[in-house]
Amino acid sequence: MKTTSSVLSAAILLSAASAARAASDNQCFDFTPMSSVSNYLGATLDYSVADRICCHNHKFAEYRGYLAAPEVDFFGRLDPSVETVFYDSVCGLPLFIAPRGRTFDDFKKESLKHGWPSFRPEEMISENVIIHDDGRMESVCLTHLGHNLPTGGVDRYCIDLVCMAGEPLSAGDERNQILQYIQQEQIINATELNTTSYTSSAEQYSGKTSNATAIIISVAVVGLFLVVVAFVCCEKPGWKRKGDEIQVGSSETSTSIHEDDEENEIY
Repeated sequence: MKTTSSVLSAAILLSAASAARAASDNQCFDFTPMSSVSNYLGATLDYSVADRICCHNHKFAEYRGYLAAPEVDFFGRLDPSVETVFYDSVCGLPLFIAPRGRTFDDFKKESLKHGWPSFRPEEMISENVIIHDDGRMESVCLTHLGHNLPTGGVDRYCIDLVCMAGEPLSAGDERNQILQYIQQEQIINATELNTTSYTSSAEQYSGKTSNATAIIISVAVVGLFLVVVAFVCCEKPGWKRKGDEIQVGSSETSTSIHEDDEENEIY
């Protein structure tokens, strides 16, 4: 009887632990973006987009070029003479400091070129951001942020503006519960961040990104192999090529590959 009771107790504890673990996997810990996101820096951001992209999504993004829309004008609202700290739209943790290690114009040019705010390793608050093996990025608050899409052999973080448009939480904000959930993590909150002395521990190239590059290489190798085989076969005696055409990469066989996962827009 004692053994049965012990087994039952263990089962209950295991079930409770599993439930707690499952709850911790909920995006944004079941919270929503702060209301101030709607008028971030005096801009007009779509709150419904922020809620959907940041807290109910792992793949899609705000539309490309959203940061430059007239009602947003992201770079027109930043002070080019100073570094700006960007905060999680849900829990208010600092995520990035930019520009750092480059000029404001470089930061602006790269971001506008790709269509989303683009950050480099030295600009990331590494304690507060997670890069998954497939390149997907989220904060320690489980807020979806964007994707890591390396450029020039260096990680480049392509981030949704609506998910980095937060501010430090006030003492009475119920979202502080999130920070209690993750208090065992070595995070840096807004009051602890010293922008003067802080140095990111993010790797210049983490290797964590989508497998698009590998797919492109594989397709190229297969294409080259088919060309060689076709050439060898067509040169054999007795083979004729009347009207035959070998099309490598034709519309019927070509593979459309988007290296920028973020270009799979939700709209």
